Amino acid sequence: MASNHNTLNSSRVAIIGAGVSGLAAAKHLARHNPTVFEASDSVGGVWRNCTYGTTKLQSPRASYEFSDFLWHDRNNTAFPTYVEILDYLESYAKHFDLFKYIKFGSKVTEVRFNGEVEAPQMVGLGDYGNLLPGKPVWEVAVQTRDRNPEDIQWHAFEFVVICTGKYGDVPRIPTFPLKKGPEIFNGTVMHSLDYCKLEKEEASHLLRGKKVAVVGFKKSAIDLALESALANQGEGGQACTMVVRTPHWVIPHYWIWGLPFFLFYSTRASQFIHDRPNQSFLRTLFYLLFSLLRTVVSKFIESYVMWKLPLKKYGLKPDHPFEEDYASCQMALVPDNFFEAADKGMIRFRKTSKWCFYDKGIEFEDGTTLEADVVILATGYDGDKKLKAIIPEAFRTWLEFPCGLMPLYRATIHPLIPNMGFVGYVQSNWNVRTAELSSMWLSRLMDEKFKLPSKEKMLDQFFKEVEVMKRSSRFYTNHCFSTFIIQHADDLCNDMGLNPWRKSNFFRDVFCPYGSQDYRFDQEET
Repeated sequence: MASNHNTLNSSRVAIIGAGVSGLAAAKHLARHNPTVFEASDSVGGVWRNCTYGTTKLQSPRASYEFSDFLWHDRNNTAFPTYVEILDYLESYAKHFDLFKYIKFGSKVTEVRFNGEVEAPQMVGLGDYGNLLPGKPVWEVAVQTRDRNPEDIQWHAFEFVVICTGKYGDVPRIPTFPLKKGPEIFNGTVMHSLDYCKLEKEEASHLLRGKKVAVVGFKKSAIDLALESALANQGEGGQACTMVVRTPHWVIPHYWIWGLPFFLFYSTRASQFIHDRPNQSFLRTLFYLLFSLLRTVVSKFIESYVMWKLPLKKYGLKPDHPFEEDYASCQMALVPDNFFEAADKGMIRFRKTSKWCFYDKGIEFEDGTTLEADVVILATGYDGDKKLKAIIPEAFRTWLEFPCGLMPLYRATIHPLIPNMGFVGYVQSNWNVRTAELSSMWLSRLMDEKFKLPSKEKMLDQFFKEVEVMKRSSRFYTNHCFSTFIIQHADDLCNDMGLNPWRKSNFFRDVFCPYGSQDYRFDQEET
């Protein structure tokens, strides 16, 4: 591939991606005049590229906003649609004049390390945890729409912030035995990512009057099944079948037996009974003593869900506790009319641990079959593959440790990769807030307001977090901080020299949930 060998020094900082995390990073790193590379022609990231007509936010507006930019109708109890979220993100970018930093239609194809230190594969655990001062150490290859596709332009930066996220771009496709894959199926097979790219009329035409099978039972799969049911209303409509391997807990809304959901997991008091990294002996003792209470809380929520939703009727009751799905960010909010469509026979369910294709549809491990015209794979995304495609080969082996997770200190810095930050790769129930806090933290780090600990201490902190996640859920590889997210926010605040107890009094700090406004720091603090 041809390339332009003249390297441009665009600015001190490169940000890759203009989704929620990229916008937060651009706003808080604005004093460094960052260059934001966005492959598409607009901001929004996953909300732009991975949504369907029925897609809505999984939480109220006030829990999905930046601290210094509130929703204009934040008291509206209806969960916003993806269109409203895109409008909010565009308004945020306009308000803080972020568009001037963003280069749309600019796809990063490669990142090269150019630091004046030994090759990383030779130094083992070298001093890569600390920032290398004063000169560009990364070269970023960019392919733009207005140039020859083979003409790559290189830009030099001191620091690179990757905000491409774990979702979108690269679909995770199941593997099949020889002659048992989609190539022998006579119908249409697509991943949910490809479905997202269809226009409304194209999507309706694809589903209407067709026998549709949706593989999966997470949020995307649920939305797709409902879209199929809605498209098949009336005469000639066909049922959609969801092929489910592992059922996960879904909830109808955020009230459990008349109590607000935040009481169970989103306050300091509720998170006190959960495991967390770096806890003292006394805290560990409390954690062990409260194990029964954690079980009671989980069973209490399960009892309400089983009473409210027909999970048992359709064989969808998970085999694991509710707490494990919450701890791994896999709990989903089910749309109001989802089980109504199931009761009408427009959505059906088939549990299986193994399946493959045959010429007319799907074949299950017991030899039974399901005829289908369209099979949609709602099987998730391969964020690691997307990342490995641009990271230098010398660093790729360090993107995942044997535990299957990328080691990130404070969910942002890889101890073994110099001058590079990652925002939006660790999940929580505070995704916008976490992206914003991480960007604030990263800005102060670059301004040398505090120093990173040694790489050994950073890795030790990561492994402690992994052990907590392993004890909390069998699905720990989802890399989620939900059950100790307040502790994580406290750690970021402490590093920045800010008071982590954000509310006006002790009672509110302990028993009330934290919101975006709690992390709006005034001028005196900063």
